Amino acid sequence: MSSVPSKKKEDLRNSRTDADEKVAEYGSHSRDLKPWVIALLTMLALMMVAATIGLLAHVLVSDIHVISSSERKSSNQLKDLQEANEDLVDEIFIESALNKHHVKNQVVRLTPEEDDAEADIVMTLQSPSTGQRTVGEKNNSILNQKKRNTRALPADVSLVQVNDCGKRAIPLIANRIVSGNPAAKGAWPWQVSLQRSNIHQCGGTLIGNMWVVTAAHCFRTNSNPRQWTLSFGTTINPPLMKRDVRRIIMHERYRPPARDHDIALVQFSPRVTFSDEVRRICLPEPSASFPPNSTVYITGFGALYYTGESQNELREARVQIISNDVCKQQQVYGNEIKRGMFCAGYLEGIYDACRGDSGGPLVVRDNKDTWYLLGIVSWGDNCGQKNKPGVYTQVTYYRRWIASKTGL
Repeated sequence: MSSVPSKKKEDLRNSRTDADEKVAEYGSHSRDLKPWVIALLTMLALMMVAATIGLLAHVLVSDIHVISSSERKSSNQLKDLQEANEDLVDEIFIESALNKHHVKNQVVRLTPEEDDAEADIVMTLQSPSTGQRTVGEKNNSILNQKKRNTRALPADVSLVQVNDCGKRAIPLIANRIVSGNPAAKGAWPWQVSLQRSNIHQCGGTLIGNMWVVTAAHCFRTNSNPRQWTLSFGTTINPPLMKRDVRRIIMHERYRPPARDHDIALVQFSPRVTFSDEVRRICLPEPSASFPPNSTVYITGFGALYYTGESQNELREARVQIISNDVCKQQQVYGNEIKRGMFCAGYLEGIYDACRGDSGGPLVVRDNKDTWYLLGIVSWGDNCGQKNKPGVYTQVTYYRRWIASKTGL
């Protein structure tokens, strides 16, 4: 990324690519629930409350992943498990300080699988008269008490914490000029590397615990999910964690070599647990707008120059949104800029996305230090050239399409 941050640009007018919540997870070997399982479920259910309080009537749909024995559960076992979960959640709220806000809960779907089962639980909670912060503190107090009263859990059991989207574990150093510098650990926890045969091809952005958004052109020569994997963390080798791709959804109107509708969704498994180093970005509302010259940030594992190779370390760069009036000037991109696209960078060049950055994020933060995904690295002429800034897929333009496919 010499003076070029890690993003993607390829010529062909230029696809930038190298390639042509779960609620809980717990052990269960019979329909009887062990004491530590009940304690774990208690803590997890209480944590769900923090994500739901503050709404007049909010419905929370979550998945409970139940590890079973190697035999498929019978219908009677599944029914018993459904009733046990409903009774358990009811008891948790009845015995807690938040019992007045619990309306009901119901297991609406229990899906048996080869070695396990998944339960979709709908919880309805009524808004309290106290503030959300007060209720959240009360919930944490209950949770801490449950932890103190709980004996040591098995080492392979991890607790799921409620995490907001678009939050970084480390602060942004606002006065630092970011020009293709290596990113600090945990700085951009939504960054993903899309790999084919374990070789980095494109970037991507985590938008849910099982969804990544990226560029459609990353899959123009190969869209077989079985040949793709996802890597998380600030280095490709060693990766923080990896996931298998389950499904690839390219925009229905994407027709290469045209560059319109350059957006795709990747569903992966198993789901991730959010942490300081892995966290989803916030998605803006369709009506959100961001003025020209706004400061935004791009990240990726792309090349440092046009003919270079992808990098092992994640890099970051600070750029600016360029108005469509400027980007559509003849000496820039003219009529190649279509609806659903926008430019970012600098007309003088230097700081830009490059080859291997395709599909990666362009993000902005609001005054509450929350980060939003505005763009997806799509194309550009060369890397960091004068009057040839990066061109990005506009996320607000495709916000409803993303919701229609993922429910997010």
